[in-house]
Amino acid sequence: EYSHLIFLMASTDSSLPPGWVRKESRTSKKPYYFNVHTNATQWERPEALTSGMVQASHILVKHRESRRPSSWKESSITRSKDEALEIIKRYREQLMSGERKFADIASTESDCNSSKKGGNLGPFGRGSMQKPFEEATYALKVGELSEPVYSDSGIHLILRTA
Repeated sequence: EYSHLIFLMASTDSSLPPGWVRKESRTSKKPYYFNVHTNATQWERPEALTSGMVQASHILVKHRESRRPSSWKESSITRSKDEALEIIKRYREQLMSGERKFADIASTESDCNSSKKGGNLGPFGRGSMQKPFEEATYALKVGELSEPVYSDSGIHLILRTA
């Protein structure tokens, strides 16, 4: 119900990347931009993707076999790969049930520095990310959430946003 109101109050602008809508701040009356997939907001107009590029947000859970088993949260990550998978599965269940929002989990739980941006990695093209991550992202439809994805960095949940 509430999500329908968001679209009614937001202006649709076909020049924005998919998933982004322009809204107006109630207090400052200035325009801002809202991503309907991640609930991210920003004052700057999001850039349209160039051909062949995608945009995604992710949640990363590292384990002791990760290429760099440390993060902004923990200086030394000691959990096993199986423990990391169980954590990722729990996050996915919380997301699919609507119990938690993607950006909220990414901001507080992800082992990636993109946590500061709700997991948003911005736009990227082929060859920019580790192969399993890239392949999984390109295989997703906009707004779709991946199953757990394994890379050298750890285990990810990926939300394709454009």
